[in-house]
Amino acid sequence: MKTPLGLRTGFNTVLSVSSNDEDDASLESILNSDWTTIASYTVASALSVLRETPIPIVIYDCDSSSGSWHGMLDHISLLPHPPLFIVSSRMADERLWAEALNLGAWDVLLKPFDADELIRIVGIASQHWQDFHGVYRSGTIQRKSASGTGRLAATGT
Repeated sequence: MKTPLGLRTGFNTVLSVSSNDEDDASLESILNSDWTTIASYTVASALSVLRETPIPIVIYDCDSSSGSWHGMLDHISLLPHPPLFIVSSRMADERLWAEALNLGAWDVLLKPFDADELIRIVGIASQHWQDFHGVYRSGTIQRKSASGTGRLAATGT
């Protein structure tokens, strides 16, 4: 099930950037009960979604996506609440893993996806994103006060 872009997403949302329908179907099948998967076929459409809605995780298929994963990573780093970026590839080797992590990606996943590994990586990444950005399941973002001693709550995100 592909989620309509106008839908306000929650904390358990993964944005898949891939032009491979089989990979999207695999992601949806593995993550179906706990995660909402939004499929985007291009970098431009993925960035459009990310500008509208904070999404904690992007999985970028470097085998079939149009555009460079490097460019996508650069663009998302400028967002107010940048998602954690996971590169996926059928050719995931040590070189890709080292390059991706050194440039700021959260992780690299080998395709076809191993269900346990995908769920583990996405779960840890989501929790890290929520902790880092002070986002809690109540829908509130907790921000540190200017002095850094307290937290100010801002709802609606």
